[in-house]
Amino acid sequence: MMKHSKLLLFGLALAIAGCEKETAPPTPTPTTSAGGGGLKIVFIPKDTGNVYFKDVIRGFEDASKEIGAEFTTIGPAVADATSQISYIKEQVQRGVDVIAIAANSPDALNQALDEAKAKGITVITVDADVAGNESHRDVAVLQTDFTKVGPSQVELLGSLIGYEGDFAILSATTDAPNQNAWIATMKETLKQPKYAKMKLVDIVYGNDESQKSTTVCEALLSKYPNLRGIISPTSVGLASAAQTLYLSGEYPGGPKVKGKGIELTGLSTPNLLKNFVQNGTVKSFQLWLPRDMGYIATYLAQQIHSGKLKPAEGVTFEAGKLGKRTIGKMNVVAAGELLTFDKSNIGKYDF
Repeated sequence: MMKHSKLLLFGLALAIAGCEKETAPPTPTPTTSAGGGGLKIVFIPKDTGNVYFKDVIRGFEDASKEIGAEFTTIGPAVADATSQISYIKEQVQRGVDVIAIAANSPDALNQALDEAKAKGITVITVDADVAGNESHRDVAVLQTDFTKVGPSQVELLGSLIGYEGDFAILSATTDAPNQNAWIATMKETLKQPKYAKMKLVDIVYGNDESQKSTTVCEALLSKYPNLRGIISPTSVGLASAAQTLYLSGEYPGGPKVKGKGIELTGLSTPNLLKNFVQNGTVKSFQLWLPRDMGYIATYLAQQIHSGKLKPAEGVTFEAGKLGKRTIGKMNVVAAGELLTFDKSNIGKYDF
């Protein structure tokens, strides 16, 4: 569908937007936002190449400075199910007080997390939980109310395609807990009469890598000539799909549009999508404020590790400048509301 030269240009354009597979992951250098003898917190992201986590890290840094904690971040170069295990073990040996982690798998980390808890380390999942294995962590700080993400994505795409037509989902990895939870609620939402004329024709996986996401998106465009929409609930996937759709010219108003064109939406950061919103490739997409998760997790970690707070449904706590928060079912804290970005407001955000 696309010339080789365009693919090379695409690879360069998105070099900073995604995490590429490497034969041997490098050892990242930890960065500390606040020193001293305070609480030692480490955050292990899914991978170190996904720019989305930079804003989560800023939240940790801001809150750590406020409470005088020592914050470090370190993690794998690839988002494989088991790639975080060695980093968990390393931080246990280092003697940190709190491990915050965006889980790459719902169950592959169980033993390593249990070993951390046995050493008295507070374990908090951030952004991606160990769904179905919640006993292996103390609490989770997630983006927003997970039950609303899937329905909101279906409704947003529906509003763009007139609630009619074939569409596909471009997800991250097959094992990603958050992605799978959202996709499950998307399927349930599609059973409602309002969406009876919308048909989910395929689910593909880009592994949160720009090149793989590009390849599977190109395949979707070739395989489904009547495709009306794509939902990509992952920042790297959506940015890659946007570039692919732009180069194909098949977006509404594009130079090679067929019929009404293909509408694209999903979840991503404003900075990755600004150009595509401005040129019309993407009309609107959604996300939360990633920074709030890191910020809330820091205050929560301090109170749990000090013994001032025992996580339980209905328990409230103060999260600095973000105010009072409440722990919900399965010891989950929702960081905030889902936001919709379009031409009218995308310029107001910088992350």
